[in-house]
Amino acid sequence: MRQTAEFPTARGPQLLATMSKHFANKIGVDMQDDRSRFHFEMGEAEIETTAEGLRLTAEAPEEGGMDLLRNVLESHLLRFAHREDPQPLDWSSATG
Repeated sequence: MRQTAEFPTARGPQLLATMSKHFANKIGVDMQDDRSRFHFEMGEAEIETTAEGLRLTAEAPEEGGMDLLRNVLESHLLRFAHREDPQPLDWSSATG
């Protein structure tokens, strides 16, 4: 299973760095300039900067893991972006 969500923000690079550093204390994180890959027990995630903000991608082999992975990513991002009055993410299925 694979799902994506877009998060509009002018602070994409800063939020990506915050998320990457936070999770690197807990799990494996592969960081690059414009994206990071997160290796969770329940699946894999990627966050990349875009012209509009951030694109989050979650991949998990089963629905329960996908729900947990999305929740972890979204709850942390919304907490770190609290000054922007963020709205819940709209996740959609992705192919490829």
